[in-house]
Amino acid sequence: MIKQAKPNEIQYHIGLSKNMIKNAEYVVLPGDPKRSESIAKIFDPNAILLADSREHASYLANFHGHSILVCSTGLGAPNVGITIEELAVIGLKYYLRVGTCGAIQPSIELGDVIISTASVRLDGASKDYAPVEYPAVSSFEFTQDIIEGAKKSKAPFHVGITASTDTFWQAQERYDSYTGYILRSKQGAMKEWRALNVLNFEMESSALFVMASVMRLHAACITGVVAKRVESEKVSLDTKKGAAKSNWEKIALDGIYKSMKRRGLIK
Repeated sequence: MIKQAKPNEIQYHIGLSKNMIKNAEYVVLPGDPKRSESIAKIFDPNAILLADSREHASYLANFHGHSILVCSTGLGAPNVGITIEELAVIGLKYYLRVGTCGAIQPSIELGDVIISTASVRLDGASKDYAPVEYPAVSSFEFTQDIIEGAKKSKAPFHVGITASTDTFWQAQERYDSYTGYILRSKQGAMKEWRALNVLNFEMESSALFVMASVMRLHAACITGVVAKRVESEKVSLDTKKGAAKSNWEKIALDGIYKSMKRRGLIK
């Protein structure tokens, strides 16, 4: 039985109700709450703040006469799980994660965008929704819309498989942690995933994809490259991070436009 919230019922974590989102079906999901406002304002310069609860900063934009929600998730798969559960019960159907990642293929440059078609399930949260044999795949039509949007935006992008982890250092085989120690079972992980044609590491997409599939929702994921792991474990905080943000914002705008047009919401 599908749960639906009452119109004025405020969800405990996100601080939103069905009435507040004004029939929005699309939601953009940055991890960082500080990104919510700027993302919302690429859709609508007059986007309004709806709620600021815990790690969830939510803005409502009007885009071609339709409401679009931007709601930050916080970092990692468990936070994504909570966010999706509460957004689903107030009526959201289309979920686009935007964020940053570390690329592990040498052909991918800082500032490029990766569009994930599927994720390697290295997280724990998704296992509470489906067994490990269940694939973490993006929604085909929605992801195709995002790819078409990327082509229109002219931003540099790559399409493929992402590895999604619960830990930033150990599971992604980063040696610049406090101890510098990686379990033997994790040593060589980056080389192995690179050989298997995985493009990047991030921390949310596998939970998002599994939940969306199980819950009959639509999910896509785009991440800007801020670390080129074949060269360095360092995260780029200079203009390249700004370029990644600018590129994913353009792709999000054009991709959601393509999706809405395909569905007949925009003439």
